[in-house]
Amino acid sequence: MFIETIGTGPALVLIHGWAMHGGVFAPLVARLRERYTLHLVDMPGHGRSRDSVLPLQLPIMAAQIARETPPALWLGWSLGGLVALRGALQSPEAVRGLVMLASTPRFVRGDAWPGGMDPALFDGFARHLEDDYRATLDRFLMLEAQGSDHVRDELRQLREIVYAYGEPPQQVLREGLARLQDSDLCAELPTLSMPSLWIAGRRDRLVSPASMRAATALAPQASFVQIEHGGHAPFLSHADEVADALDAFASGLPA
Repeated sequence: MFIETIGTGPALVLIHGWAMHGGVFAPLVARLRERYTLHLVDMPGHGRSRDSVLPLQLPIMAAQIARETPPALWLGWSLGGLVALRGALQSPEAVRGLVMLASTPRFVRGDAWPGGMDPALFDGFARHLEDDYRATLDRFLMLEAQGSDHVRDELRQLREIVYAYGEPPQQVLREGLARLQDSDLCAELPTLSMPSLWIAGRRDRLVSPASMRAATALAPQASFVQIEHGGHAPFLSHADEVADALDAFASGLPA
């Protein structure tokens, strides 16, 4: 699994979302590289890890990241948040603090988790991925950009990033959707042993701020920040606000 290391300072691991790669964090990297050592993860099958044979399973990916990076603050966006949370739960010695960016312990709505994505809408994505790969991927990117006050610019950036290393393999996208559908870490949240920060975009159409607040209430030592004009990828359009929230959180972590 490819992990790029940039910058100087305390270690910060960045884990991307579905269909993306570490390059999606470029706006944050530009703002953070002078005060953090950034470890940019490309999940198996994504970006520069396209040839990785590591399974796209949360425990396996989290364990590999923990092995390849020093103890660090872990930030996960969307699907990457599930990987980061899994890592914090199973390898607390590797995770000094946890930042969940537009991410919750369960992505799809369920009886015990009413704030997730509509299962019917999610199932539609999975079905259409088989029939019209590019259109389905583009539809998901549009949902990620919607709500932001810079929709067109965000959508353009997301489209450029997703194809930067060629088309993401369809099997990898299928497996990523499966992880979003079958992962449920809600019951384990109360056992989280390190401080956590939950950053939501108020206009997020995929992960509601209300569901992130609900997660914050379940996790010990948790705090919540809302990016007022942000959507699902607030670090693209409001990187300064995200960086400021991260800095404030990191400054309060135990040495």
